[in-house]
Amino acid sequence: MNHGSVHALEKNVLGFFESIVMAVAGTAPAYSIAATTATLYGAVGFAGPAALLYSGIPMFGIAWAFNHLGRTEANAGASYAWVAKSLHPVLGYLAGWALVVSASLFMLAGSLPAGSVTLAVFNPPLANSTLWVTIVGALWFLAMGIVVVRGIRLTSTVQWVMSSVEVGILLLAAVLAIIHAARHATTPFSWHWYAFSSFHGINGFAAGALVAAFYYWGWDVSANLNEETQNATKIPGLGGLWGVLIVFLLFQIFTVATNVTLPPKTISSSPDVLTVLGQQIWPGVGGELLTLAVMLSTIATLETSLLQVTRSLFAMGRDQTLPRKFAEIHPVWKTPWLASLVVGLFALTLFVLSNFVGSVSKVMSDAINAIGLQITLYYGLAGLSAVVAYRQVLGRSLKNFLLMGLWPFIGAIFMFWVMIQSLQSLGWTTIGVGLGTMALGLIPLAVYWAKGSPYFRIRGFQPAPEEPDLLEASS
Repeated sequence: MNHGSVHALEKNVLGFFESIVMAVAGTAPAYSIAATTATLYGAVGFAGPAALLYSGIPMFGIAWAFNHLGRTEANAGASYAWVAKSLHPVLGYLAGWALVVSASLFMLAGSLPAGSVTLAVFNPPLANSTLWVTIVGALWFLAMGIVVVRGIRLTSTVQWVMSSVEVGILLLAAVLAIIHAARHATTPFSWHWYAFSSFHGINGFAAGALVAAFYYWGWDVSANLNEETQNATKIPGLGGLWGVLIVFLLFQIFTVATNVTLPPKTISSSPDVLTVLGQQIWPGVGGELLTLAVMLSTIATLETSLLQVTRSLFAMGRDQTLPRKFAEIHPVWKTPWLASLVVGLFALTLFVLSNFVGSVSKVMSDAINAIGLQITLYYGLAGLSAVVAYRQVLGRSLKNFLLMGLWPFIGAIFMFWVMIQSLQSLGWTTIGVGLGTMALGLIPLAVYWAKGSPYFRIRGFQPAPEEPDLLEASS
C-alpha cells in the first residue's frame, strides 16, 4: 500500500515514553477501576484479582501479536492492515471497522462521565443534572477534538500532562493503600483470591472474564500512532507491551486494596469505588484526589479514542476502502482533519441526542453494551494474524514459539471465547444492535470492492527479521 507524502502523517514525533503514555491512557486506568470494580466484585466476589490475572495473561498475548505484526509494517490502520495481509483483506476490513465502531461508541459512553465527574470535582450539586452533564461532557469532547486536529505534538503534550497527573495520583494512592491495609485490614489478604477454584466453576470464571477482559482495552492506540512515532516498526509495539504491564499492575494493586480495605457491602454498592477507597485511606483528601484522577482519565481516553478512530479512517481512506477524503491531511497540522471533523460532529450529535431523546438513548445503550463483540473480534483476528504471519519461523527457537506463536494464539482463542460468552449473556436486542453496527460496514466494503480497491488484492507479507532486544527501545 502506498504511503506517499500527499497522504502522510507527521513522522518521528512520539518517542518511547510517549508511546507508553498513550497506551496507558487508552485503557483509562482510574476510570476503569472506579466504574468497574463493583461490577467485577458482583461477578466473582473476592476473586477479582484472579479474574484480572487470568484475563491479563491472554491480553499480553495480543500485545505480543501487535508488537510483532508492527515490525512488518508501520500502518496507522494497525490490525486493519496486518490482518488483511496475514489472513484476508475482508477480515482486515472487518477488524478495522470493528475498531472504528467500538472506539466511536466508547467516546459516546465516555463523554457522559467526563461531564459528571468534572462537575463532581468543581460543582457537586450539578453533577446529577442531565443538562449540565451533557454540556460539560460535550465541551470536553470538543476540546479534545480540537487538540487532536491541531497536531500530534500538541496532542502528545496534553496527554502527557493529563496522564502524568492521573498515574501520579494512582501511585500515591497505591502506596497509601498498601500502608493502610497493613495496619487496618477489614478483610485479611489471601492468596486464595488468585486460585482458579475461587471462581466456583467455569461459569464463575466466565462471569469474571466478561468484566475483566475489557479493563485492558485501549492500549493498542500506540499501534494506530505508529506512522507518527520514532522507529515506527518497533517503538509502538513496545509501548503497547509496557502499557499493558503498567495497567496490569495498577489493576492488581487497587483490586487487592479494595478487597482488603472496604467491607463487601460497600464494594458492591459503590458506583465509584476508587473515591470511596481514597476517603478510607486518606480521609478528606484521598477521595478528592482520586476523583480528580478519574476526571483526567475519562478526558484522556476521549482523546485516545479519537486518535484510534481518525487514524483508522485515515488508513481506510488512503486504501480506498472508505471515501478517500478521509485520508486528506491538513497542510500545517499534518492530521486527518476531515476524518476528525466528521467523527467529532457525528459523535457529538449522537451524544446530545442520546441524553435527551429516549429512542436514541435506548439504541445507543444497546450499542455500547455490545462493544465487546467488536473489541474481541479485532483483537482475536490480530492474535491469529501473528501466528500465521510468523508460522515459518516459530520452530527456530523457543522464544519464537512462545512469543510469536503460542501466546498470541492463546490470546486469540481467549478473545473469541469471550465473544461467545458475550453473545450468550446479552439480550437479543443488544446483540442485534451490536451486529447491526458491524453489518453497516458491509455496505462500503461491497462498494469499494466493486470499484476495485487495491486493498482487496493484498496477499501475504514477509515477516520482519527476528530481533533479540524484545523489550528495549534502542535501535
